[in-house]
Amino acid sequence: MQKYGEIKDLVNAVLESYDKYPVIQNIDCRSRINSESVNDLLEMIRKILFPGYFEIKNLRKDSIEYHVGELLENIEYNLTKQVMMALPHSSKYREADKETLMESAREITHRFLEKIPKLRDVLATDVQAGYEGDPAAFNTDEVIFSYPGMYAITVNRIAHELYLLGVPLIPRMMTEHAHSLTGIDIHPGASIGEYFFIDHGTGVVVGETTVIGKYVKIYQGVTLGALSTRGGQSLRGVKRHPTLEDNVTVYSGASILGGETVIGTGAVIGSNAFITSSVPAQTRVSIKNPELQFKDRSRKASELGQEGFFNRKEED
Repeated sequence: MQKYGEIKDLVNAVLESYDKYPVIQNIDCRSRINSESVNDLLEMIRKILFPGYFEIKNLRKDSIEYHVGELLENIEYNLTKQVMMALPHSSKYREADKETLMESAREITHRFLEKIPKLRDVLATDVQAGYEGDPAAFNTDEVIFSYPGMYAITVNRIAHELYLLGVPLIPRMMTEHAHSLTGIDIHPGASIGEYFFIDHGTGVVVGETTVIGKYVKIYQGVTLGALSTRGGQSLRGVKRHPTLEDNVTVYSGASILGGETVIGTGAVIGSNAFITSSVPAQTRVSIKNPELQFKDRSRKASELGQEGFFNRKEED
């Protein structure tokens, strides 16, 4: 057991570290966002967007009005509170007083809630794209309940609306929560059209300034990224990520990089392609298959016997 003096010395050393590196401490902060509350908000919003799917009890038509009203009130209260905490992280509100922050947070929350019918419109197209684009899907319920791509897209569309309303931190917290659950990393700044489908999804990365058209389908391991981020903060606001026009398909493992890179309408990008320049419409890009070698191992096994075959050293 450590002596008091040793603990006191350690406490002092830690406090000195806090003073030395203020960028990684958040003491006496009036704008601390609660990450658990943000995650809870996501689930409440999903219940509004997909009624009857994520509730504990079955919904009935004779009580749906009360259910929606109660949910909206909870979302409005909690989102306003978290947005108010987030706003001082923006230079626009850094010196704002409490009254101004509250008024702005209420207005932003109200504008977001007005977007819910529009969000349901576009999410309906995403669900349909997931069902029609995957022969393994039994029905649209399966897409809503269990597809990681659908979850990531839903969260991104929620976060994107908050991003457009100028809310700092919260949109990125939402998409990173989805990232942690699905392995799909979509920045809330990415602009994504209707009928978007991510098949399987693990390892997908979509950068902040990416623009995606309608009826686009991408597979696992796809990166829509920047050519270089060595410029750091000097690149803020610059288009660094590619544009995919309508009806583009990108297969697994492909990387499409650069803000000037445009993948034309109807193009198909094959697996593991590495693209840093534009691709014309209706073009198929693929990597030439590597040469495959086949060896007949069955003859070796019969000559050596099973035990000798499995214990022998591998031949070149």
